[in-house]
Amino acid sequence: MGRVEVCSRRRLLDDFFKVDEAEVSFERADGSMTPPARRLVFERGDSVAAVVYHRDSDSLLFAEQFRYPTVGKGSGWLLEVVAGMIDAGESPETALRREVEEELGFTLARCEAIATFFVSPGGSSERIWLYYAEVTDADRVGDGGGLAAEHEEIRIVRMSLEAAKAALRQGSLADAKTIIGLQWLSSRTLP
Repeated sequence: MGRVEVCSRRRLLDDFFKVDEAEVSFERADGSMTPPARRLVFERGDSVAAVVYHRDSDSLLFAEQFRYPTVGKGSGWLLEVVAGMIDAGESPETALRREVEEELGFTLARCEAIATFFVSPGGSSERIWLYYAEVTDADRVGDGGGLAAEHEEIRIVRMSLEAAKAALRQGSLADAKTIIGLQWLSSRTLP
């Protein structure tokens, strides 16, 4: 599309999460510029996620964990694909390998990029790099369960592909990256 002018920008919150305020104008379809408008951006950073297939058991591995922002709209506990933040200077694949080891206790036997997408572009700058990954019993390097230093309490859930597809059809999954990953997987044939 056309031009974008950032008239001003300032940080309103600088903590684990960040909130920026900007005044922006952008080009309309007719070539004119909009008047400056205030926009807020939830700057969370970028993240990585993966649908993890365990070849030896022909099952998928998920992380179930407490997510405070969902309290009041659900139980607070979500079943999700493995996911985590990409650290500064880290590639998405390196971050994925770290997260799979921390959360599930495996190194990766294989990974394949699925998609990169914005989570909620109307208010957040976060992008997710979504992968399909495979592990085997030989790739087990630890217990998983998350990092105590990050106050993570992750329950590893093993589920057959059919059970995961049934959960998807029944609408019992509430996490977008998990739904997207399972939709992708449902359209493929596993090796």
